[in-house]
Amino acid sequence: MSRQSENQQDSAKCATYLKGLADTVRLQIVRALQSGPLSVSDLAELLELDLANVSHHLRVLYHADIVTNQRDGKYIYYTLNIGFLRSHAASKSLDFGCCSIDLRG
Repeated sequence: MSRQSENQQDSAKCATYLKGLADTVRLQIVRALQSGPLSVSDLAELLELDLANVSHHLRVLYHADIVTNQRDGKYIYYTLNIGFLRSHAASKSLDFGCCSIDLRG
């Protein structure tokens, strides 16, 4: 693979991450998930939004690989993708490789 092709792929991947975060609700969700796993209903209650809206934004974050999910019975819990967390203990920023985003709560 050529260097230019690699750069284009890296740029496209970075753009996907940034598009995933390019919404105020999605940023609120990411900040909420800094404290640990939450379900759609937990997030909807915390952010005072309807379930469908939160579910939509989680789907965008999931497809951008910013969040992961795990089923526990009938609930699905979402967490930040730990591969992007710069400081696993503090969870204060996301490092995508191409850029990093500082999360201030």
